[in-house]
Amino acid sequence: MGKANRQRRQAKQKRREQDRRRSQHRTGQDAPQQADGWHAPGCGCGQSAGPGGPQPSAAERAEQLVSGAVHAQFRGQHDVFARYAARLADGPGAAGWQRAVERTLLASLLSAVTAGWHQGWQPAEVVRQVGRQFGARQARMATDAVAAQMRGYASATVDERWEAQLAALGATAWWGSDDGYLEQWRDRERLDRDAAVTCALEVLFAFATLPEMGRLCPLPGTARRGVLHSERDPGRPAGQRMLGRVRALLAKAESTEFPEEAEALTSRAQELMARHSIDDALLAASESRRPGRDQASGRRLFVESPYEAAKAILLDVVAGANRCRAIWHKNLGMSTVLGFPGDLDAVELLFTSLLVQATTALVQAGSRRDAYGRSRTRSFRQSFLTSYAQRIGERLAEAAGTAERQAVADSPDVNLLPVLAARHRVVDEAVDEMFPELTQHAVSSAHDREGWISGRAAADLATLRGRREVTGDAA
Repeated sequence: MGKANRQRRQAKQKRREQDRRRSQHRTGQDAPQQADGWHAPGCGCGQSAGPGGPQPSAAERAEQLVSGAVHAQFRGQHDVFARYAARLADGPGAAGWQRAVERTLLASLLSAVTAGWHQGWQPAEVVRQVGRQFGARQARMATDAVAAQMRGYASATVDERWEAQLAALGATAWWGSDDGYLEQWRDRERLDRDAAVTCALEVLFAFATLPEMGRLCPLPGTARRGVLHSERDPGRPAGQRMLGRVRALLAKAESTEFPEEAEALTSRAQELMARHSIDDALLAASESRRPGRDQASGRRLFVESPYEAAKAILLDVVAGANRCRAIWHKNLGMSTVLGFPGDLDAVELLFTSLLVQATTALVQAGSRRDAYGRSRTRSFRQSFLTSYAQRIGERLAEAAGTAERQAVADSPDVNLLPVLAARHRVVDEAVDEMFPELTQHAVSSAHDREGWISGRAAADLATLRGRREVTGDAA
């Protein structure tokens, strides 16, 4: 046995002895008891085992310890959490203990994933949230938990958006038998048993503390393929072809080194989206209320750091110009955008493109220092992006009005404005239903004058004629 292993074993033995001595002087508030008593306080199981009483099974002991660890983490008792994790990893020496722990941890994770679905979360969102809270390793285990949970559903009962997210995550049950998952995962990550168990408990805690979110698509197992619930209407292949052309145009606009070419490419992309949005609104108004055509849907977009507040403002003005509403979840780093399917596509494409252009302009602007040589780069960039978002909002509002007037002139026999207003009301009603306690407040401020001026200048360079039409027609 190596010196490091001997020291580790000695440390574990010392910790066990300390815990045993503490348990003789306490009523069981902190640490799980060993030997005759394995009840985990706060687990709610109501079981205890005194001398001569019935002993809980290995599975029951594991469940008690997992519950106790999650409760300790929730209360911020990190030392207590570490002791629970150590007991789970080390075990009482009983036959089958490690297998019981692995089964309990995986079963707990699957149950927590299911609860997350019912709280409105989707695969990409939960994995990202776990990664934000704990790190990349925990995010990989969360991906495995999602993959394991999704095995129970037939493909025909899983929404297309979920399947796309699972594919993007690479969520597959690569480990074979569930009984050997934690051991195989530990080998894959090159971790010892203590670290693997701790990681599993952290992932479980992250899932168990997910806040309630609005549900944007059917739960797995309840979706029906071909029914018009998807954000992108599967019955409109022409719309999908248009989106493909728009993405290609925007990609070229973002990569070109010539501003004039970028403006022409993006202008053409906006014209396509604008015409499609108006046509979709008029088609829906002329049809005999096809199921789902008069309902708003939703999409969640990630708002990444740094400068999240300014980016959230940019998303809000793009959404507003396209008759959508964006609700920023500040602590989660994402926004829920509600609107009609084609308008949501326009918001996502425009927001992404404008953000790429703004980021490029920021990099070209470089860093900044004050008169004393101290860095003011962060203040400069925050002000830059805030100003950029405000100016983009002004130009999009102007473009929206122009697009509406042009649409009315092109179709004098069609009363377009009431159609657009009606869609606006539908979106507002959807927001009120999903967020009944929604509050509004200022999310950002700008303090760097140079950054503010530079941001407005960059927004002016991003001026695109077609953007008016996209926003105005986002009916």
